[in-house]
Amino acid sequence: MSNTETHPTESLCGAHADGPPPPDIEVITARDVPLGGPRAMRVRRTLPQRARTLIGAWCFADHYGPDDVGESGGMRVPPHPHTGLQTVSWLFSGEIEHRDSHGVHAFVRPGELNLMTGGRGISHSEVSTDRTTILHGVQLWVALPERDRDAGRDFQHHVPAPVALDGGGEARVFLGTLAGDTSPVRTFTPLLGAELTLTPGADVTLDIDPGFEHGVLVDSGDVLLAGTPLKPAELGYAPPGRTTLTLANRATGPARLILLGGPPFEEDIVMWWNFIGRSHDEIVQAREDWMKGSRFGEVQGYDGAPLPAPELPNVPLKPRGRVR
Repeated sequence: MSNTETHPTESLCGAHADGPPPPDIEVITARDVPLGGPRAMRVRRTLPQRARTLIGAWCFADHYGPDDVGESGGMRVPPHPHTGLQTVSWLFSGEIEHRDSHGVHAFVRPGELNLMTGGRGISHSEVSTDRTTILHGVQLWVALPERDRDAGRDFQHHVPAPVALDGGGEARVFLGTLAGDTSPVRTFTPLLGAELTLTPGADVTLDIDPGFEHGVLVDSGDVLLAGTPLKPAELGYAPPGRTTLTLANRATGPARLILLGGPPFEEDIVMWWNFIGRSHDEIVQAREDWMKGSRFGEVQGYDGAPLPAPELPNVPLKPRGRVR
């Protein structure tokens, strides 16, 4: 999904401060964001925020649904551009048709990962299909490091098998390694991404990389992350240094979570609309290239005009310093 806000604010993302990690779990509350259009599909956004702009290279997290598409109109995002990032699409229910300027025509379905690399520039469209009644999922972005941010266009698809978790539940590991399973999907920095389903009363301890920071986004359930309660749509942040992560479900029904992780991203970035760069001038150039129809390629098969870029703010976009 694109960041199709009509008036996007500058998202200033920075690396983390040096020194010891904070001792406690940080709880991040989602912002309710309308994406625009006649019926304004709404999402719950936990990244980026002033309090926490990055978790590893994960720089954007939108959580949406469950939406009855008969009432909401579903998703119809015209061709739009991306630079300097990878998009990670993951559904709990529904189906989305994907087309991009790399020539890929694919579908996003529950439990199946679609990862698209924008690099120097790609464009794509996303439309919920007629087979969709309830649309529900997450859209995630990964910032590309300096050495790879002009990488070529790419698209990867993976269907992870469920892996049983000691203590009650299962994991679907779509990026990285967890619970003895490793995703074959290529990334430019070490990452972890997994959907976890916890049975009622589950108490799970996961072995994790102590060099990673982690985020747990709750979709449903009454969840404890290392003893800290998290409500649906909240994101719990755990700093590096832990070798295990404990998760518990106190609800009478299953809990569903998205677990994200990676080593702290040691670069400052500027993120505006659908672009990630390192300076104001790079963002200006990317917008100009999109509006004049160069660099990003053409999406074949979409019936409609591409999405115009919003106006840039009247002040220079600046990389934000490290989170203190």
